[in-house]
Order: sequence, then C-alpha cells, then structure tokens
Amino acid sequence: MPLETPSWWYGKRGSLAKVTLAKVMPVLLSPVAAFYGRSAASRLAQEPAYHSRLPVICIGNFTSGGGGKTPTAIALAGLLKAMGKAPAFLTRGYGGSAKDVVQVAGHDASEVGDEALLLAEAAPTFVSADRAAGAKAIEETGADLIVMDDGFQNPGLAKDLSLIVVDAGSGLGNGKVIPAGPLRAPLAVQMPYADALLVIGEGKKGDALIKRFEAAGKPALRAKITPNCDPRWLTILPAIGFAGIARPSKFFATLKSNGARLVASHGFGDHHRFTEKEARRLLDEAEAKKAMLVTTEKDWARLSEDDDDEDESAVAELKKRSRPFPIVITFDDEDAVKALLEETLEKASSKK
Repeated sequence: MPLETPSWWYGKRGSLAKVTLAKVMPVLLSPVAAFYGRSAASRLAQEPAYHSRLPVICIGNFTSGGGGKTPTAIALAGLLKAMGKAPAFLTRGYGGSAKDVVQVAGHDASEVGDEALLLAEAAPTFVSADRAAGAKAIEETGADLIVMDDGFQNPGLAKDLSLIVVDAGSGLGNGKVIPAGPLRAPLAVQMPYADALLVIGEGKKGDALIKRFEAAGKPALRAKITPNCDPRWLTILPAIGFAGIARPSKFFATLKSNGARLVASHGFGDHHRFTEKEARRLLDEAEAKKAMLVTTEKDWARLSEDDDDEDESAVAELKKRSRPFPIVITFDDEDAVKALLEETLEKASSKK
C-alpha cells in the first residue's frame, strides 16, 4: 500500500514537532537521497530503448506523486482531437495487477489502476509497465500519436515532448530528493530533459519555476483546476471529504473553494485501497453527522462495486453513497498550448 506523502516535504509550518521533522528528517535521510538521486540521474541519461514511429508526448513531473498529470493528459488529448488527431494514452497502470500490455476495456481499478479508468473515458488507453511494449501495441491501432501519463524519468521510450506539470502551491516542496524530499532526482539533473512547463494554479513556488524555464528559453504555461460540473450541489448538505491521493489537503481546499461545508476530512496515502473497516467508519460518520460523502474521481474509481458475499460490502456501499467531484484542467492560453503541440508534431514528422 502506498504511503502517505510526508507533510514535512512541503513546509515547516504547524506544531513544534512538525517544524522539527521538517528540519531534521532531510538531514538524516540525505545519504539515502544522494544514492537515490544518482540512480535516477543515471536512468535519465540512458539512451531511450525504443523510438516509436508515432510522436510521443510525455506528461511528467519532477516530484513524486500529485501535480495533476492525469487531468492534464486528458485536457491535451481533447485539444489534439480538436486538431484532427487520434491520440492514445499510455500509462503504467499504477496500483493495478496487469503484468502484460492491456488495452483498457471493461476492467476495474484492481486490474489497471484508477488513472487508466479515467483516461479510457477520453481516448483509447493502454496499460504497460514496459513503455516500449505499450508503444508498439498502440502502433498497431488507428492512433496517430501517443500521450504518455507519467514516465518522464523512464528511459524505455523516446519522447518528442516532455511537458512537466507542477502544482503552484506545493512547487518542488523542500527541494530535496526522495526520501529527504519529493524530487525524483536533483532539479539541475532533470531540467535538461524537460521541454516545457505547465504550472497549475497560483503561487510563488510556481512563479519561481516559470522564471527558471523562461531563463532557459523553454515554454512555461499556466492552467487552473475548474469543476467539471455545476458545483452548487456541494452546498446542499454538510460534507465529509475523503481522498487517497498524494496531497489530500489540495482536494479539500478545492471543495471548500467551491462552497462545500466540510464537517470532516480524511486523507489517505496515494492510490489507497479502502478497507471494509475504513469504509464502514466513513459511512457511520456520514450517518451521524447527516452529511454527504465526497471524494475524488480517482478514489471513486477505486471503490469496487463487486461483491461475492450475500450481503453488500461496506466498500461497495461507500461507492453508492459517495459522490465524486469531477474537475478539469483549463489552460490560461489555449492557443499557446496548441502552438506547442503543433510544433512538436511537425518536428516529430520531420524526424521520422
């Protein structure tokens, strides 16, 4: 089960104990972080194992988890389809049991992961830990380009565009490498392989990264998270929010900013698989507080409705009694994003 993202990765605020953790833990973990960083740097420097005949657009990030890669991939696929293209998604399928290349169709999250289910609603989606094998499978379909959700640091497949997605509020956290911080490799090591930046939301940390990309002569774009529904339903009843993502606090803040009256909020580790006990506790709390249960689309996708027992499971009941709050990524300058995509596809066409 994935562990919850350490809060001290992203700041020194809070109790004295939290402030102390934020100061001490990076120092204690620095030897392990140095080893991890060297390993990640070595992978980034490897020659790609496979060059697809299709253009490959990678939506990645510098840090572990979060950022908004999946909704960004979906938004880009929408733009590409509007441009007359036929994109297909390639994703690792984190949290799923699939071992070989799988085209998502009628699967559940336990098989292909939660992100793949969301992607499959927007375009044909292939799950493969082996990115080269996944790309080869897509080449046999009617797709004319590949949008890869995550995999920036993976050397298995050459990329024509690596778009780095960063949350403006959290930025790069404390700027340290895993496990001392959220970075997958030192920033100076990762920057040369990044082609463009997309900052989601507003914040000084996002502004600092934009300046760094612009100084390097690389495109820096902005976007925001907006509801993919009329959010007024959030105001009808008190709400209990629950989320198993990299930064649950971000989701809870989104709910509040859209009018939710949160009477409780429960954060779990990224890609968390809810147990019967946890589901029952949430259901009982909602009953006691006369509140509705609200979660993310990814979490809702992981709540299985299957039940082999005669009595309905608490997890299946939680899915029926909770409601996902759908969001989309909206680009501040859609024309600039289209221009970046057109330039990428033109360069890819000239090389292949």
